[in-house]
Amino acid sequence: MSIFSKYEGLATALSAVTAGGGRNPFDVVIEKPISSTVGLIEGRETLLFGTNNYLGLSQSPAAIEAAVEAARAYGVGTTGSRIANGTQGLHRQLEDRLAAFFRRRHCMVFSTGYQANLGTISALAGKDDYLLLDADSHASIYDGSRLGHAQVIRFRHNDADDLHKRLRRLEGTPGSKLVVVEGIYSMMGDVVPMAEFAAVKRETGAWLLADEAHSVGVMGQHGRGVAEADGVEDDVDFVVGTFSKSLGTVGGYCVSNHAGLDLIRLCSRPYMFTASLPPEVIAATMAALDELENRPELRVRLMDNARRLHAGLQATGLRTGPQASPVVSVVLDEVETAVAFWNRLLDLGVYVNLSLPPATPDQHPLLRTSVMATHTPEQIDRAVEIFAAVAGEMGINPAA
Repeated sequence: MSIFSKYEGLATALSAVTAGGGRNPFDVVIEKPISSTVGLIEGRETLLFGTNNYLGLSQSPAAIEAAVEAARAYGVGTTGSRIANGTQGLHRQLEDRLAAFFRRRHCMVFSTGYQANLGTISALAGKDDYLLLDADSHASIYDGSRLGHAQVIRFRHNDADDLHKRLRRLEGTPGSKLVVVEGIYSMMGDVVPMAEFAAVKRETGAWLLADEAHSVGVMGQHGRGVAEADGVEDDVDFVVGTFSKSLGTVGGYCVSNHAGLDLIRLCSRPYMFTASLPPEVIAATMAALDELENRPELRVRLMDNARRLHAGLQATGLRTGPQASPVVSVVLDEVETAVAFWNRLLDLGVYVNLSLPPATPDQHPLLRTSVMATHTPEQIDRAVEIFAAVAGEMGINPAA
């Protein structure tokens, strides 16, 4: 028996996706970004509607220049973790900047957004504690629960009443209770009713962690996420997020007003045993944060574009999530249909994400799109036209 025998089912599933000459979605390469919204794929200029680059800042001239200057001044890497030789002055500057941006006293920066969840959740909730997780939580949240060995209780997606019932059953039970929600959920783009969860947290004495990865730079008057938009920032004990969405770089963070966060540096294994972010990434991130703070018109344009894409896809009769956000997913019934649809979109010059069960809610395949502030109305309308054309070619009658 081969060590890879356990993956025979995965190989069979992948073969089904590529049957008949279809692409392997994991092999699609953006050969060169021409702009934030257009990339070269298979030698063709292709509209990018699947990059999470919400503000278009991955191509920010200011961020690029900051990265170049930092690489010249500091080199290209730290060669060590934060608790060894991997903390440079730039790391502290970035943590101070993020703490100030979120109006929090403490900040930890991680090397990826995945590690931010993994390292924060596993250190906060140990084997004698309880983690209460939204059923649609990201894989990094579930993996953090496994690393920390906390007892996991799932509640219905975005259902504060269901969370309240489950917390009531734990009354008098020893151990801390940490509730984890997301600001915008990455598959369907639905927004958490943060104020409702904050009310449950206050009533039950639980702790509340919000993963605002997809909502920072998107929601709130200053772009701090759903907690700011709902006016409940003081009720959120920990905010976790990433640089790889609205800020266009890579890395993650946790901010909090609790001084105990600094102790997490000494027991969070993903933080302790991973090389720290290189100087050029930190410099680019700080430059992008400047743009996020100083260009609120980007958020306005982003949400205008989100509404335009959402309304356009709904007007074709295709099934989407219930609300407009920068993530707009088309829901289909069959994997085979979704695979063929995704391939044809790429043939016609539109790149989106093909998301398949079991990684999707309700086991439905999705064509997941994400829109940017830098998309033009014409690009959005063109993408909608191509979606409608493919649906027609495939004989899909969305209204049926």
